[in-house]
Amino acid sequence: MAALSAAKRIVIKIGSALLVDRSTGQLRSDWLASLAADVAWLKSAGADVVLVSSGSIALGRGVLGLPMAELALEQSQAAAAVGQIRLARAYEEELAPHAITTAQVLLTLEDSADRRRYLNSRATLEQLLSLGVVPIVNENDTVATDEIRFGDNDRLAAQIAVTVGADQLILLSDVDGFYSANPAQDPGATRFDTIQAITPQIEAMAGDAGSGLSKGGMKTKLMAAKTATHAGCAMAIAAGFGMNPLRAIEGGANATWFIAQTNPQDARKRWIAAMKPRGTAVLDAGAVAALRKGKSLLPAGVSAIKGNFQRGDSIAICDTDGHVLGHGLTRYTAAETRLIQGRKSHEIEALLGYPARAALIHRDDMAL
Repeated sequence: MAALSAAKRIVIKIGSALLVDRSTGQLRSDWLASLAADVAWLKSAGADVVLVSSGSIALGRGVLGLPMAELALEQSQAAAAVGQIRLARAYEEELAPHAITTAQVLLTLEDSADRRRYLNSRATLEQLLSLGVVPIVNENDTVATDEIRFGDNDRLAAQIAVTVGADQLILLSDVDGFYSANPAQDPGATRFDTIQAITPQIEAMAGDAGSGLSKGGMKTKLMAAKTATHAGCAMAIAAGFGMNPLRAIEGGANATWFIAQTNPQDARKRWIAAMKPRGTAVLDAGAVAALRKGKSLLPAGVSAIKGNFQRGDSIAICDTDGHVLGHGLTRYTAAETRLIQGRKSHEIEALLGYPARAALIHRDDMAL
């Protein structure tokens, strides 16, 4: 498996049981400091890093004196509100000495299910990463309900990996990989070094969560692996309790790697190409030439618009002869596009009455 230091973009999921001491309810500060040193090492190797961190409810329940047992939804939301500010501050304080700027990003399932929100989330994360920031992502437990919540940060981490086009996803857990059975119950259980494909036999081996602080079990980790690997992202399950857990993986510590089925760019292009277009943008010759050179589609190159589409919808991209060049996710509605078609980027704000993005379809959101 490729080394962590070779990753171009890596998402790391940290479970509650790693961050918060179960007996005291306190943050494991020394461990977090060692993780911050690992993140700085990855950054120095040229990787973009996103941290998907649990821990807000586990921290908050200790402050509020809530029991370790399963909490009611309202109690979980209150604990999350109290704990999240402490969690974000802890990451900021540990990464700042490494000259790393952090950002807090709170999401719910609706943010990925709704295409407009998905594009907003993706644009924000891309901008943060381009500025060298390490986003700290968590489920927005303060407002999430059972109907809209991810339910565990394994799935959230996989969704984030897909969103940002990561090539590696690391799930730091309380176990050192995927086993043929629960090793705590079956001494004959064997660990897999690599899993090429998630078969029904592999799925039958998965168990449930064993920690009172964490929600994710092997079933949800396999769900995360399916999501990640089909989007071109390799995924590892590795033990995280020890100091410098990422360096340990680099040094050959036990882990199970799920092999990516493609690469992130090709997977995204196939996803876009498979969408049913809701409209059409007709381009002039200059815009067609620009797209073939890998450029984004600007409003200036659009000569006509057909259909009634919303922001985030897929639209067909055609030349003036009606030949379909590809599909892309539009950043404007049909009504907005008709206002700005053929216009230069610096004119858009005056035409729409509010600041807007320069591209109608970004090159990363286009499949030619």
